[in-house]
Amino acid sequence: MDLVSMRQKLVTSNIANAETPGYKTQDLDFQSSLESALENGAPRRIEVAGLISRNDGNNVDLDREARLLAENALRFNIASSLLRSSLQQVKEAIQGGKS
Repeated sequence: MDLVSMRQKLVTSNIANAETPGYKTQDLDFQSSLESALENGAPRRIEVAGLISRNDGNNVDLDREARLLAENALRFNIASSLLRSSLQQVKEAIQGGKS
C-alpha cells in the first residue's frame, strides 16, 4: 500500500505540474519498486522516458496520468481488500473461530 500511495502522490504531482515549464513526468517502475520494497523498503522514482515534450520542455500527458490514477485506484482497492481479509482471519483466529 506504501507503493500505491507513493505512486498516487507522483501522479497527482505530475497533473499539478502539467503547465510548469521544464517539468518532467515522474513515476515508479511499479514491479521493480515492489521487488525492491520487499528487499529493503526503498521504492525507486524514475523519470519517464519516451514522452513527447512540448516547446516549454514539459512532457506531462494528462491522458496517461488519468489512466494511471484509475489503475492506481484499482491497485489500492485490491490491496485494501486483501489487508481487510487478512485482518479478519487474524480476528477470527483470536476469537477461536467465532465471528
